[in-house]
Amino acid sequence: MFVSEGRRESVEEGSEELLRAKYLDYCSAQLADLLLYLTPDEIFVLSEKISRDDVSTATTDYGRMVQVATKWLAERVALPPFEVWVRDYRKNPDRYDRYLMGLWESVEPGGTSGTGEGGRRPEGNAADPAGDAES
Repeated sequence: MFVSEGRRESVEEGSEELLRAKYLDYCSAQLADLLLYLTPDEIFVLSEKISRDDVSTATTDYGRMVQVATKWLAERVALPPFEVWVRDYRKNPDRYDRYLMGLWESVEPGGTSGTGEGGRRPEGNAADPAGDAES
């Protein structure tokens, strides 16, 4: 969908950092697609429900409510582990590339992102592609 043809690299030669960046991009896209099905009212209700169980998530800020809903979805959506995804991606890259949002393109050829994180998931919840484990 948003894949840059100029940055397309050989799947077999792709560095682990690049593949991890594409994996996180894929996971983020899957969660974003699900969030699009929720109305703002549904996000509010979901956030309220979650905050009854976890007071630390209580908020009136809509952006924060979306983060809470994203974290909730990430914990419940069955996304493949990185190793499984890579194996399948190497066999069928086009099947996944059409879902990438282009976030992986911030990983430079040397294997680091513009932030120097190398496309690695920050420590925290393994099911949290956004790396927002403390929300």
